[in-house]
Amino acid sequence: MNFELFVVKRLINANKDKSSISSPIIKIAITAIAIGVIMMLVSFATGLGLQGKIRDKIAAFNGHIIVTNYDNNNSEITLEPVSKDQDFYPDFNTVEGIKHVQATATKAGIIRTADDFEGVVVKGVGEDYNWSYFKDFLVEGKLPDYSSNLNDEVLISRYLADRLQLNIGDRAPTYFVREGRERPFVRGFKIVGIYDSGFQDFDELYVIADIRHVQKLNAWEDNEVGSFEIFIDDFDKLDEKWNEVYLNTGSFLDAQHIGQKYYNIFEWLSLFDFNIALIIGIMILVAGINMITALLVLILERTQMIGIFKALGTQDWSIRKMFLYNAGYLILLGLFWGNVIGLGILFIQKYFKLIPLNPETYYVSEVPIDISWDYILAVNVGTLILCMLMLLIPSMIISKISPVKSIKFE
Repeated sequence: MNFELFVVKRLINANKDKSSISSPIIKIAITAIAIGVIMMLVSFATGLGLQGKIRDKIAAFNGHIIVTNYDNNNSEITLEPVSKDQDFYPDFNTVEGIKHVQATATKAGIIRTADDFEGVVVKGVGEDYNWSYFKDFLVEGKLPDYSSNLNDEVLISRYLADRLQLNIGDRAPTYFVREGRERPFVRGFKIVGIYDSGFQDFDELYVIADIRHVQKLNAWEDNEVGSFEIFIDDFDKLDEKWNEVYLNTGSFLDAQHIGQKYYNIFEWLSLFDFNIALIIGIMILVAGINMITALLVLILERTQMIGIFKALGTQDWSIRKMFLYNAGYLILLGLFWGNVIGLGILFIQKYFKLIPLNPETYYVSEVPIDISWDYILAVNVGTLILCMLMLLIPSMIISKISPVKSIKFE
Protein backbone atom coordinates (compact mmCIF):
# COMPACT_ATOMS: atom_id res chain seq x y z
CA MET A 1 0.00 0.00 0.00
CA ASN A 2 2.88 2.39 0.72
CA PHE A 3 4.13 1.76 -2.81
CA GLU A 4 0.68 2.59 -4.21
CA LEU A 5 0.54 5.81 -2.21
CA PHE A 6 3.97 6.72 -3.51
CA VAL A 7 2.84 6.12 -7.07
CA VAL A 8 -0.35 8.19 -6.51
CA LYS A 9 1.72 11.06 -5.14
CA ARG A 10 4.06 10.92 -8.10
CA LEU A 11 1.22 10.90 -10.58
CA ILE A 12 -0.63 13.77 -8.92
CA ASN A 13 2.54 15.83 -8.67
CA ALA A 14 3.36 15.01 -12.28
CA ASN A 15 -0.09 16.21 -13.29
CA LYS A 16 0.23 19.39 -11.25
CA ASP A 17 1.55 21.20 -14.27
CA LYS A 18 0.30 24.04 -16.43
CA SER A 19 -3.03 22.32 -16.91
CA SER A 20 -3.83 22.60 -13.19
CA ILE A 21 -1.99 25.51 -11.59
CA SER A 22 -2.58 27.67 -14.63
CA SER A 23 -6.24 26.67 -14.79
CA PRO A 24 -8.51 29.73 -14.42
CA ILE A 25 -10.51 27.98 -11.67
CA ILE A 26 -7.32 27.23 -9.70
CA LYS A 27 -6.07 30.78 -10.15
CA ILE A 28 -9.40 32.15 -8.94
CA ALA A 29 -9.25 29.90 -5.86
CA ILE A 30 -5.72 31.03 -4.98
CA THR A 31 -6.69 34.66 -5.56
CA ALA A 32 -9.79 34.27 -3.37
CA ILE A 33 -7.65 32.90 -0.53
CA ALA A 34 -5.15 35.76 -0.91
CA ILE A 35 -7.84 38.46 -1.04
CA GLY A 36 -9.60 36.90 1.95
CA VAL A 37 -6.39 36.98 4.00
CA ILE A 38 -5.71 40.58 2.97
CA MET A 39 -9.23 41.64 3.98
CA MET A 40 -9.05 39.83 7.31
CA LEU A 41 -5.63 41.26 8.20
CA VAL A 42 -6.70 44.78 7.25
CA SER A 43 -9.94 44.40 9.23
CA PHE A 44 -8.12 43.27 12.35
CA ALA A 45 -5.34 45.85 12.07
CA THR A 46 -7.60 48.85 11.40
CA GLY A 47 -10.40 47.80 13.77
CA LEU A 48 -8.08 47.11 16.71
CA GLY A 49 -5.94 50.12 15.82
CA LEU A 50 -8.89 52.50 15.81
CA GLN A 51 -10.26 51.09 19.07
CA GLY A 52 -6.88 51.34 20.78
CA LYS A 53 -6.12 54.83 19.50
CA ILE A 54 -9.46 56.30 20.58
CA ARG A 55 -9.26 54.52 23.95
CA ASP A 56 -5.81 56.01 24.56
CA LYS A 57 -6.98 59.51 23.65
CA ILE A 58 -9.93 59.33 26.03
CA ALA A 59 -7.67 57.94 28.76
CA ALA A 60 -5.17 60.77 28.18
CA PHE A 61 -7.76 63.31 29.33
CA ASN A 62 -9.57 61.20 31.95
CA GLY A 63 -7.52 58.20 33.03
CA HIS A 64 -9.19 54.78 32.84
CA ILE A 65 -11.13 55.19 36.09
CA ILE A 66 -12.22 58.52 37.62
CA VAL A 67 -12.80 58.83 41.36
CA THR A 68 -14.78 61.91 42.46
CA ASN A 69 -17.07 63.22 45.14
CA TYR A 70 -20.69 62.08 44.70
CA ASP A 71 -21.81 65.73 44.73
CA ASN A 72 -20.07 66.40 41.40
CA ASN A 73 -23.03 64.80 39.59
CA ASN A 74 -20.91 63.71 36.59
CA SER A 75 -20.09 67.32 35.72
CA GLU A 76 -17.01 68.16 33.63
CA ILE A 77 -16.37 70.92 36.16
CA THR A 78 -15.30 70.12 39.70
CA LEU A 79 -18.07 71.13 42.10
CA GLU A 80 -16.96 69.65 45.43
CA PRO A 81 -13.35 68.91 46.40
CA VAL A 82 -11.91 65.64 47.67
CA SER A 83 -9.11 65.37 50.19
CA LYS A 84 -5.79 63.99 48.93
CA ASP A 85 -5.44 62.13 52.22
CA GLN A 86 -6.70 58.81 50.86
CA ASP A 87 -5.44 55.27 51.42
CA PHE A 88 -5.26 54.74 47.66
CA TYR A 89 -3.21 57.85 46.90
CA PRO A 90 -0.52 58.07 45.63
CA ASP A 91 -0.22 54.26 45.47
CA PHE A 92 -3.29 52.04 45.08
CA ASN A 93 -1.80 48.97 46.76
CA THR A 94 -5.10 47.24 47.60
CA VAL A 95 -5.91 46.56 43.93
CA GLU A 96 -3.53 44.75 41.58
CA GLY A 97 -3.06 46.03 38.05
CA ILE A 98 -3.17 49.75 38.94
CA LYS A 99 -0.39 51.50 37.05
CA HIS A 100 -0.73 55.12 38.18
CA VAL A 101 -2.92 57.46 40.23
CA GLN A 102 -2.93 61.24 39.72
CA ALA A 103 -4.86 64.13 41.25
CA THR A 104 -6.58 66.71 39.03
CA ALA A 105 -9.15 69.51 39.20
CA THR A 106 -11.13 71.44 36.60
CA LYS A 107 -12.46 74.99 36.39
CA ALA A 108 -14.56 76.65 33.68
CA GLY A 109 -13.16 79.85 32.20
CA ILE A 110 -13.13 82.13 29.19
CA ILE A 111 -9.99 83.00 27.23
CA ARG A 112 -10.38 86.53 25.88
CA THR A 113 -8.13 88.19 23.35
CA ALA A 114 -8.41 91.56 21.62
CA ASP A 115 -10.44 90.08 18.77
CA ASP A 116 -12.15 86.94 20.05
CA PHE A 117 -12.96 84.73 23.04
CA GLU A 118 -13.49 81.01 23.74
CA GLY A 119 -15.01 79.11 26.63
CA VAL A 120 -12.60 76.50 28.00
CA VAL A 121 -12.09 74.07 30.86
CA VAL A 122 -8.83 74.64 32.66
CA LYS A 123 -7.61 71.27 33.89
CA GLY A 124 -5.27 71.62 36.84
CA VAL A 125 -2.56 68.99 37.20
CA GLY A 126 0.39 68.57 39.52
CA GLU A 127 3.81 66.98 39.68
CA ASP A 128 2.21 63.51 39.78
CA TYR A 129 0.64 63.95 36.33
CA ASN A 130 1.34 61.33 33.65
CA TRP A 131 2.61 63.27 30.60
CA SER A 132 3.31 60.23 28.42
CA TYR A 133 0.22 60.74 26.26
CA PHE A 134 0.78 64.47 25.78
CA LYS A 135 4.35 63.84 24.68
CA ASP A 136 2.84 62.19 21.61
CA PHE A 137 0.26 64.98 21.19
CA LEU A 138 2.76 67.84 21.48
CA VAL A 139 3.23 69.62 18.13
CA GLU A 140 5.00 72.81 19.22
CA GLY A 141 6.85 74.14 22.26
CA LYS A 142 7.37 72.09 25.42
CA LEU A 143 5.42 70.50 28.24
CA PRO A 144 4.86 72.74 31.30
CA ASP A 145 6.73 72.02 34.52
CA TYR A 146 4.70 72.01 37.74
CA SER A 147 7.22 70.21 39.95
CA SER A 148 8.45 73.32 41.80
CA ASN A 149 6.86 76.71 42.45
CA LEU A 150 3.47 77.82 41.16
CA ASN A 151 3.80 79.18 37.62
CA ASP A 152 1.58 80.42 34.79
CA GLU A 153 2.70 77.93 32.12
CA VAL A 154 -0.12 76.23 30.21
CA LEU A 155 -0.57 73.71 27.41
CA ILE A 156 -3.18 74.72 24.85
CA SER A 157 -4.60 72.84 21.88
CA ARG A 158 -3.87 73.63 18.24
CA TYR A 159 -7.63 74.11 17.75
CA LEU A 160 -7.83 76.88 20.37
CA ALA A 161 -4.52 78.45 19.34
CA ASP A 162 -5.71 78.77 15.73
CA ARG A 163 -9.13 80.16 16.65
CA LEU A 164 -7.68 82.72 19.07
CA GLN A 165 -4.54 83.48 16.98
CA LEU A 166 -2.23 82.53 19.85
CA ASN A 167 1.37 81.29 19.61
CA ILE A 168 4.10 79.97 21.88
CA GLY A 169 5.12 82.65 24.38
CA ASP A 170 1.84 84.58 24.14
CA ARG A 171 -0.26 85.42 27.16
CA ALA A 172 -3.80 84.02 27.31
CA PRO A 173 -5.92 86.18 29.66
CA THR A 174 -8.44 83.78 31.19
CA TYR A 175 -11.49 84.90 33.19
CA PHE A 176 -13.03 82.84 36.00
CA VAL A 177 -16.22 83.34 37.97
CA ARG A 178 -16.62 82.31 41.61
CA GLU A 179 -19.93 82.22 43.43
CA GLY A 180 -20.44 85.18 45.74
CA ARG A 181 -18.04 87.44 43.86
CA GLU A 182 -19.26 90.03 41.35
CA ARG A 183 -16.05 90.62 39.43
CA PRO A 184 -14.28 87.68 37.73
CA PHE A 185 -10.78 86.54 38.51
CA VAL A 186 -8.23 86.97 35.74
CA ARG A 187 -5.16 84.81 35.16
CA GLY A 188 -2.64 85.72 32.47
CA PHE A 189 -1.45 82.24 31.52
CA LYS A 190 1.68 81.89 29.39
CA ILE A 191 1.49 79.40 26.51
CA VAL A 192 4.58 77.15 26.52
CA GLY A 193 3.23 74.25 24.45
CA ILE A 194 0.61 73.43 21.82
CA TYR A 195 -0.90 69.96 21.53
CA ASP A 196 -3.09 68.25 18.95
CA SER A 197 -4.76 65.02 20.03
CA GLY A 198 -7.01 64.86 16.97
CA PHE A 199 -9.97 64.40 19.33
CA GLN A 200 -11.80 67.65 18.73
CA ASP A 201 -14.27 67.13 21.58
CA PHE A 202 -11.33 67.48 23.96
CA ASP A 203 -9.11 69.80 21.94
CA GLU A 204 -11.74 72.53 21.81
CA LEU A 205 -12.22 72.32 25.56
CA TYR A 206 -9.12 71.63 27.64
CA VAL A 207 -6.28 73.88 28.68
CA ILE A 208 -3.71 72.19 30.94
CA ALA A 209 -2.50 74.35 33.85
CA ASP A 210 -1.05 74.10 37.37
CA ILE A 211 -3.58 72.56 39.78
CA ARG A 212 -2.66 75.17 42.38
CA HIS A 213 -4.38 77.83 40.27
CA VAL A 214 -7.65 75.90 40.44
CA GLN A 215 -7.23 75.40 44.19
CA LYS A 216 -6.75 79.12 44.74
CA LEU A 217 -9.62 80.10 42.42
CA ASN A 218 -11.97 77.76 44.31
CA ALA A 219 -10.59 78.77 47.74
CA TRP A 220 -9.61 75.17 48.50
CA GLU A 221 -6.99 73.89 50.86
CA ASP A 222 -3.66 72.66 49.50
CA ASN A 223 -4.66 69.02 50.08
CA GLU A 224 -8.00 69.32 48.26
CA VAL A 225 -8.43 68.23 44.63
CA GLY A 226 -11.27 67.67 42.21
CA SER A 227 -10.77 64.01 41.27
CA PHE A 228 -8.35 61.12 41.05
CA GLU A 229 -7.55 59.61 37.65
CA ILE A 230 -6.50 55.98 37.75
CA PHE A 231 -4.63 54.14 35.00
CA ILE A 232 -4.68 50.33 34.75
CA ASP A 233 -2.29 47.89 33.07
CA ASP A 234 -4.83 45.89 31.05
CA PHE A 235 -7.77 47.68 29.43
CA ASP A 236 -9.52 44.35 28.81
CA LYS A 237 -9.98 44.11 32.60
CA LEU A 238 -11.53 47.57 32.90
CA ASP A 239 -14.88 46.43 34.33
CA GLU A 240 -13.18 44.11 36.81
CA LYS A 241 -10.71 46.74 38.02
CA TRP A 242 -13.39 49.43 38.19
CA ASN A 243 -15.46 47.22 40.49
CA GLU A 244 -12.44 46.60 42.74
CA VAL A 245 -11.61 50.31 42.81
CA TYR A 246 -15.22 51.18 43.64
CA LEU A 247 -15.20 48.77 46.58
CA ASN A 248 -11.87 50.10 47.88
CA THR A 249 -12.48 53.87 47.76
CA GLY A 250 -15.03 54.30 50.52
CA SER A 251 -18.74 55.00 50.53
CA PHE A 252 -18.39 58.80 50.18
CA LEU A 253 -16.57 58.60 46.82
CA ASP A 254 -17.87 57.60 43.41
CA ALA A 255 -15.85 55.66 40.81
CA GLN A 256 -16.65 55.65 37.11
CA HIS A 257 -14.70 54.21 34.21
CA ILE A 258 -14.40 55.85 30.80
CA GLY A 259 -16.62 53.21 29.18
CA GLN A 260 -19.48 54.49 31.36
CA LYS A 261 -18.65 58.17 31.07
CA TYR A 262 -18.35 58.02 27.27
CA TYR A 263 -20.87 55.28 26.68
CA ASN A 264 -21.87 56.34 23.16
CA ILE A 265 -18.29 56.37 21.89
CA PHE A 266 -17.52 52.94 23.30
CA GLU A 267 -20.77 51.53 21.95
CA TRP A 268 -19.72 52.79 18.54
CA LEU A 269 -16.29 51.17 18.98
CA SER A 270 -17.89 47.85 19.89
CA LEU A 271 -19.46 47.75 16.42
CA PHE A 272 -15.98 47.20 15.00
CA ASP A 273 -15.89 43.78 16.69
CA PHE A 274 -19.06 42.80 14.83
CA ASN A 275 -17.71 44.18 11.56
CA ILE A 276 -14.47 42.20 11.93
CA ALA A 277 -16.38 38.98 12.68
CA LEU A 278 -18.70 39.57 9.70
CA ILE A 279 -15.81 40.17 7.28
CA ILE A 280 -13.95 37.09 8.54
CA GLY A 281 -17.04 34.92 8.11
CA ILE A 282 -17.70 36.17 4.57
CA MET A 283 -14.08 35.86 3.46
CA ILE A 284 -13.67 32.31 4.79
CA LEU A 285 -16.97 31.28 3.18
CA VAL A 286 -15.95 32.74 -0.20
CA ALA A 287 -12.48 31.18 0.03
CA GLY A 288 -13.98 27.82 1.02
CA ILE A 289 -16.45 27.80 -1.88
CA ASN A 290 -13.67 28.61 -4.35
CA MET A 291 -11.47 25.87 -2.92
CA ILE A 292 -14.34 23.35 -3.19
CA THR A 293 -14.70 24.29 -6.85
CA ALA A 294 -10.96 23.96 -7.38
CA LEU A 295 -10.92 20.54 -5.70
CA LEU A 296 -13.76 19.30 -7.90
CA VAL A 297 -11.82 20.49 -10.96
CA LEU A 298 -8.74 18.61 -9.79
CA ILE A 299 -10.79 15.46 -9.30
CA LEU A 300 -12.46 15.84 -12.68
CA GLU A 301 -9.10 16.25 -14.43
CA ARG A 302 -7.82 13.03 -12.86
CA THR A 303 -10.90 10.83 -13.06
CA GLN A 304 -9.12 8.21 -15.19
CA MET A 305 -6.18 8.12 -12.80
CA ILE A 306 -8.54 7.62 -9.85
CA GLY A 307 -10.20 4.71 -11.65
CA ILE A 308 -6.86 3.08 -12.44
CA PHE A 309 -5.71 3.14 -8.83
CA LYS A 310 -9.07 1.98 -7.58
CA ALA A 311 -8.70 -0.98 -9.96
CA LEU A 312 -5.29 -1.63 -8.37
CA GLY A 313 -6.97 -1.81 -4.96
CA THR A 314 -6.04 1.61 -3.53
CA GLN A 315 -8.39 2.67 -0.74
CA ASP A 316 -10.65 5.68 -1.24
CA TRP A 317 -9.26 7.54 1.81
CA SER A 318 -5.70 7.19 0.51
CA ILE A 319 -6.66 8.83 -2.78
CA ARG A 320 -8.71 11.51 -0.98
CA LYS A 321 -5.69 12.41 1.12
CA MET A 322 -3.60 13.01 -1.98
CA PHE A 323 -6.17 15.46 -3.34
CA LEU A 324 -6.53 17.14 0.03
CA TYR A 325 -2.74 17.56 0.18
CA ASN A 326 -2.87 19.13 -3.26
CA ALA A 327 -5.69 21.49 -2.15
CA GLY A 328 -3.70 22.32 0.99
CA TYR A 329 -0.80 23.34 -1.22
CA LEU A 330 -3.07 25.75 -3.09
CA ILE A 331 -4.39 27.17 0.21
CA LEU A 332 -0.84 27.72 1.47
CA LEU A 333 0.03 29.44 -1.80
CA GLY A 334 -2.93 31.81 -1.32
CA LEU A 335 -1.97 32.40 2.31
CA PHE A 336 1.59 33.26 1.31
CA TRP A 337 0.58 35.94 -1.21
CA GLY A 338 -2.18 37.22 1.05
CA ASN A 339 0.29 37.76 3.91
CA VAL A 340 2.93 39.36 1.69
CA ILE A 341 0.48 41.86 0.18
CA GLY A 342 -1.64 42.37 3.31
CA LEU A 343 1.25 42.95 5.72
CA GLY A 344 2.95 45.14 3.12
CA ILE A 345 -0.11 47.39 2.97
CA LEU A 346 -0.34 47.53 6.77
CA PHE A 347 3.31 48.41 7.31
CA ILE A 348 3.17 51.11 4.62
CA GLN A 349 0.14 52.69 6.32
CA LYS A 350 1.65 52.30 9.79
CA TYR A 351 4.88 54.13 8.97
CA PHE A 352 3.89 56.46 6.10
CA LYS A 353 0.23 57.21 7.05
CA LEU A 354 -0.96 57.49 3.45
CA ILE A 355 -4.69 57.04 4.13
CA PRO A 356 -6.25 59.99 6.04
CA LEU A 357 -9.47 60.12 8.05
CA ASN A 358 -11.74 62.96 9.08
CA PRO A 359 -10.99 63.56 12.80
CA GLU A 360 -14.43 65.12 13.31
CA THR A 361 -15.98 61.74 12.48
CA TYR A 362 -13.38 59.16 13.50
CA TYR A 363 -11.43 61.11 16.20
CA VAL A 364 -8.14 60.34 14.39
CA SER A 365 -6.48 62.05 11.43
CA GLU A 366 -5.22 58.87 9.71
CA VAL A 367 -6.08 55.17 9.66
CA PRO A 368 -4.39 53.69 12.76
CA ILE A 369 -2.76 50.27 12.42
CA ASP A 370 -2.32 47.68 15.17
CA ILE A 371 -0.06 44.82 14.01
CA SER A 372 -0.03 41.79 16.32
CA TRP A 373 1.25 38.26 15.78
CA ASP A 374 -1.78 36.95 17.69
CA TYR A 375 -4.36 37.73 15.02
CA ILE A 376 -1.91 37.15 12.14
CA LEU A 377 -1.36 33.58 13.36
CA ALA A 378 -5.07 33.12 14.06
CA VAL A 379 -6.05 34.27 10.54
CA ASN A 380 -3.58 31.93 8.83
CA VAL A 381 -4.12 28.85 10.96
CA GLY A 382 -7.89 29.39 11.12
CA THR A 383 -8.20 29.84 7.34
CA LEU A 384 -6.14 26.71 6.64
CA ILE A 385 -8.06 24.53 9.09
CA LEU A 386 -11.55 25.75 8.14
CA CYS A 387 -10.91 25.47 4.41
CA MET A 388 -9.52 21.95 4.80
CA LEU A 389 -12.55 20.94 6.86
CA MET A 390 -14.85 22.35 4.18
CA LEU A 391 -13.03 20.19 1.58
CA LEU A 392 -13.63 16.91 3.41
CA ILE A 393 -17.23 16.56 2.19
CA PRO A 394 -16.65 17.28 -1.54
CA SER A 395 -13.63 14.94 -1.50
CA MET A 396 -16.07 12.12 -0.76
CA ILE A 397 -17.04 12.20 -4.44
CA ILE A 398 -13.94 10.08 -5.03
CA SER A 399 -15.63 7.14 -3.32
CA LYS A 400 -18.50 7.38 -5.80
CA ILE A 401 -16.25 7.03 -8.86
CA SER A 402 -16.56 3.64 -10.55
CA PRO A 403 -13.24 2.19 -11.79
CA VAL A 404 -14.80 0.75 -14.95
CA LYS A 405 -16.60 3.97 -15.98
CA SER A 406 -13.75 6.28 -14.99
CA ILE A 407 -11.16 4.41 -17.07
CA LYS A 408 -13.38 5.04 -20.12
CA PHE A 409 -13.95 8.69 -19.05
CA GLU A 410 -12.94 11.34 -21.58
